[in-house]
Amino acid sequence: MNTNPAFVLRPTAWLLATALAMLSACTTMAPSYEPPSAAAPTAFKEAPAAGSNWFPAAPADALDRGLWWQLFGDPILSKLVGQVEVSNQNVAAAVAAYAQAQALVRQQRAALFPSLALDAGVTRNGGAAALGKPTNLQLGLSASWEPDVWDRLRLAVSSAQASAQASAANLAAARLSAQAALATDYFALREADNEIALLTAAVSAYQRALTITRNQYKMAIAQRTDVLQAQTQLETTRANLIAKVGQRALLEHAIALLVGKAPADFSIAVAPWDVKVPAVPLVVPSSLLQRRPDIATAERAVAAANAQIGIQRAAYFPSLALSASYGGAGSTLPSLFQASNTLWSLGLSAAQTLFDAGAIAARVEGAQAARDAAVANYRQTVLAAFQAVEDELATSRSLAEQESQRRAASADADRTEQLTLNQYLQGQVPYTSVVAAQVSALAARQTLSQLMSSRQAAAVALIQAMGGGWHAPGTDASAAAR
Repeated sequence: MNTNPAFVLRPTAWLLATALAMLSACTTMAPSYEPPSAAAPTAFKEAPAAGSNWFPAAPADALDRGLWWQLFGDPILSKLVGQVEVSNQNVAAAVAAYAQAQALVRQQRAALFPSLALDAGVTRNGGAAALGKPTNLQLGLSASWEPDVWDRLRLAVSSAQASAQASAANLAAARLSAQAALATDYFALREADNEIALLTAAVSAYQRALTITRNQYKMAIAQRTDVLQAQTQLETTRANLIAKVGQRALLEHAIALLVGKAPADFSIAVAPWDVKVPAVPLVVPSSLLQRRPDIATAERAVAAANAQIGIQRAAYFPSLALSASYGGAGSTLPSLFQASNTLWSLGLSAAQTLFDAGAIAARVEGAQAARDAAVANYRQTVLAAFQAVEDELATSRSLAEQESQRRAASADADRTEQLTLNQYLQGQVPYTSVVAAQVSALAARQTLSQLMSSRQAAAVALIQAMGGGWHAPGTDASAAAR
């Protein structure tokens, strides 16, 4: 008998040839992926309006959005936002999820290559039957490979890659959400500082008014009710001041959480409030909405679902596996490598489902339905994104138009307060008129302060709605700030 390995391999050559022929006929089971189209206007209605059309998805969420928070020109805000990337635990969890998704891609890609295994063992035998061979040594090397004939494994890699890209978009969304929340809370805190200053000044003014009223009462010029009204006004304003200080503390705690610190170890000193609001361009290209992380996530979900169709279709065809092994056995270490003690094998196995009562077809239909659902979810996400931008554009415009009227109203209320107090001192009006003027003036100041905070919050919300900024790469972001 010829023990030449070359001779022994010839009977199995047809197995390898068959496998190679099938590999050469490899086809793609998944439908050709076409990014889903979505309704998109050529310009936003509130910026102003234009027509609408449909265009294919091309997420640009990886584009550099720039340091959008620097548009507000607040160094303290910039420092705090920088800590979100490092310390915020929600962002850290998103980073870990992205790393997990990348590991899954590498795991799926590894299935494309053969696997090798080394087996070794030592057995010590006893008893009368083991005389002469008390020790048995084994050493073997085995290999197995599943040829990706029907592209199932490559489609699994493609699906995992799409999921990893969606995870990256989720990371960007978590980062942007935390940054926007911090900026919004920060501006609310600065507005609280401003209101605290307004209330503190009002308390001082009302204290002086109470002193004047008491003096007039002692001189029998004013009535006792005037003193009581002045006291009520003062105590009410003091209570409002205490409440506003409490609200500021809560905002400080919220910011501490966003930067990953315990509230006890975090504080923000009172500082002048810069009410700068970035100017919104008159025309905002709708294509910038493709930078939104949630849109990118939805589009990548469609790509992953499309690959799953091919994976399920591959079950219609036979599954193939190649295997090979080489090893030896002996009672001593040198005998392991003697030709008479070696054993090798080559194998090709195939399996085909002949009847499954329509299970494979059902899985294919389920995968197609999942893709259709992902497409619908993508389009709904795009529509919701357009609504968010339109809402924030309308809000920003409305608040900007209110500012001049609110400033004028506050100035008029201040003059009315002063004139009414002078008229009271001259005995021309009752003290109730003074109280009404004081309430109106303080309310007008607070409303103006809240309006400016709302304008900054609306600018942050607009930036978030547009995926992190409205400036395309290479443009000067500072040119749009004032």
